[in-house]
Amino acid sequence: MTTTDARTADGARGADPADRALIIQTAFGSMAAQTLRAAVRLGVVELIGDTPRRADDVASDAGAEPQAMTRLLRALAGLGLLREDTPGTFAVTPAGELIDPRRPHNVASLVRVLTDPVMTRAWEHLDDSVRTGEVAFDKVFGTDFFGHLAGQPELNAVFNAGMSEATAASAAALPAAYDFGGFTSVTDVGGGDGTLLAGVLAAYPGLTGVVFDTAEGLAEASGTLERHGLTERCSLAPGDFFRSVPGGSDLYLLKSVLHNWADEQAVTILRHCREALPSGGRVLIVEPVLPAVVAPDARTVGAGSAYLSDLNMLVNLKGRERTREDFEDVCGRAGLSVTSVTPLAGAMPFSLVEAAPAP
Repeated sequence: MTTTDARTADGARGADPADRALIIQTAFGSMAAQTLRAAVRLGVVELIGDTPRRADDVASDAGAEPQAMTRLLRALAGLGLLREDTPGTFAVTPAGELIDPRRPHNVASLVRVLTDPVMTRAWEHLDDSVRTGEVAFDKVFGTDFFGHLAGQPELNAVFNAGMSEATAASAAALPAAYDFGGFTSVTDVGGGDGTLLAGVLAAYPGLTGVVFDTAEGLAEASGTLERHGLTERCSLAPGDFFRSVPGGSDLYLLKSVLHNWADEQAVTILRHCREALPSGGRVLIVEPVLPAVVAPDARTVGAGSAYLSDLNMLVNLKGRERTREDFEDVCGRAGLSVTSVTPLAGAMPFSLVEAAPAP
């Protein structure tokens, strides 16, 4: 049989069902995301609570049409967030509990952010961004992403809450992944509401800290420090990391900051950290570190989200996710040398990149 004959025979048999299912599931992805968004906005997980409930009762409490609510709950069961024990009666699964804002470690605000039109609308122009290399968000909304957030306080608050939820796993994992005991003070550059730094300071009582961000980024930070009893050991510093960073620390921490920006801007931020760094100081970068080649099992181990995040940076911001070589390049141009890259266990796909002053 010739190669052409083999291909014809394969075509007659049809595509592998698993491959076809993968394509269809991916094509339905935006619909699944909006199903999740509706569940959060309607509060269905909170309304069901800890014991199974009838869809009719959930609909009544939510002010929704009963049949439509049943269809939504069944879709959520199909996604694994609910379980239909008997016809029309639903219970919350452990995964579903994660979108209940009353529970610790929930990601309800993060879901709101990732599924909000402010995040998704520019994705409709991904092909244009791929053709041109230009950010689509600015053309769609008439301003840049962070400028748009600054003009909408309520949306900015949801964004800050979502970023806090996204940081919780790193805040729990980071203190065990790095020895902070040899330092005296940590400045969290672009530290938002202080979730990450609070995790570090709680584990190392001898440290003091500074959360440095824009005024909008710091809007909820004082509350975080108060809840963790850190107001005496940690201060807030509003400012612009494109102009400078506060001096006085021997460790500078950046989580999910550099990926928002193009290389030239990332170098500027890192150079300001280098200028503030004393002898023996370090810069720690917490971000995904892409492998040189996409791993064959990237989708099954959950690493594929880093590549979607990379496209999100292309569409909505000016940044990118980076490989180790990329980090070595931007650090080197800022007068820093990458000394280690360590996967952050418990917070994948994040890694910890340590950089020291270049010799």
